[in-house]
Amino acid sequence: MDIVQFLARGCRALLVLALLLPVFSAAAQVADTARYLGGIKEVELADVEVAPEAVDTKGWLLLNQEVQQELNGAVHNLYNFKFDRADRQFRSLRRRYPEHPMAYFLMGLSTWWKILPTNLGTKQYDRTFFAYMDTATTKAKALYDADKHNYEACFFLSAAYAFDARLHAERHDWRKATVGVKRSLEYMDKSKEANDLSPEFLFGQGLFNYYSGWISDEYPWLRPVLLFFPKGNHDLGIEQLRMVGKNGFYTATEARFFLMRILGSEREHEENAALNVARKLVAEYPDNSYFERNYAMLCFREGDWAGCEQASKSILRKLNEGMPGYEGYSGRYATYFLGFLMQYRYHKLAEARDYYQRCIVFSETLSNTSGGYYQGAAFNLGKLAEADDDLRGTKRYYQMVVLAGDRMAPSYKEATSWLRSHKE
Repeated sequence: MDIVQFLARGCRALLVLALLLPVFSAAAQVADTARYLGGIKEVELADVEVAPEAVDTKGWLLLNQEVQQELNGAVHNLYNFKFDRADRQFRSLRRRYPEHPMAYFLMGLSTWWKILPTNLGTKQYDRTFFAYMDTATTKAKALYDADKHNYEACFFLSAAYAFDARLHAERHDWRKATVGVKRSLEYMDKSKEANDLSPEFLFGQGLFNYYSGWISDEYPWLRPVLLFFPKGNHDLGIEQLRMVGKNGFYTATEARFFLMRILGSEREHEENAALNVARKLVAEYPDNSYFERNYAMLCFREGDWAGCEQASKSILRKLNEGMPGYEGYSGRYATYFLGFLMQYRYHKLAEARDYYQRCIVFSETLSNTSGGYYQGAAFNLGKLAEADDDLRGTKRYYQMVVLAGDRMAPSYKEATSWLRSHKE
């Protein structure tokens, strides 16, 4: 079986919600990216936190304990995909602080998490998302212009520009994405002086430190552009994200989300540590489809069959109930895992066929038939047909494997070999 291989390939394809990669996700755009970055100043990010000598934090909502207590339930509702409840609380905050960027940013973040479970494929929320982030930057810029030491304003400027850039990059608007990255980095550099005031300020720097350290190796065509950026610190980046995940309020869950992705990546290869993070995220936010399907995937990779089965069945139940965030992408994961378990653990072959066929339907509905779960499901259906001496079925499914196109996968080679030996 080549499931481990194609899951690892998925990790290599990880698109980063950091401050750099939004505009760097396609080699074909290098020339335009370099051109638009021509005016960027060299950013100097310290590897250690810098304590501000004298900062007037009056009016900073990030440090306001009463606001944190008020928003505790709202932030939980956001990440648990109870968007209507969260948005009502954020709108209440906006009514009381109409000139502050926080409510607009949080409503934009809520919209982002409506887009994310579709692998950023859906565009129905784009205008709303961009509008919230644009308003957040406008409000934050007004605060910064009034006080150049307003590092809270820098935090919101850096974060809003980063999220805005990421979605523009997904939509292939490279000019806007590049401008967003440039501005995000500049304001992140300014906000570092407030590191000791709140762990929230370390979030962006943790991402930068981790990812910037290997981007030039992973994307060699970017080296001329990366001359504008400082060298990161891989270990410091992970440590900063751990600190934010433990001590942050607004950014804690985002930091843990990135830790899950980073630790489970092929580069770090710490799947058990990633699984521990995912397990805690699912326990805290059981109705977050993105966390739940990543938990199911990590259980699958680590051989936690009971955890994988429980999570996969939970995903399908919630999908059938129409819960927010549970759609075809999550269904594709869950049906493949359950098909695999039915075939190889329980030897319930009829149920395995049903799950694999549902995985194929999900994949085709999503137009996601290049390798991955689609190819794995088709290959296993071919193996089941071959065991039943169903020549026609075997041929049909192995042809689907070949058409899926991952030529490096063992399933592709085996299907190709079988088809060659059974030419009519």
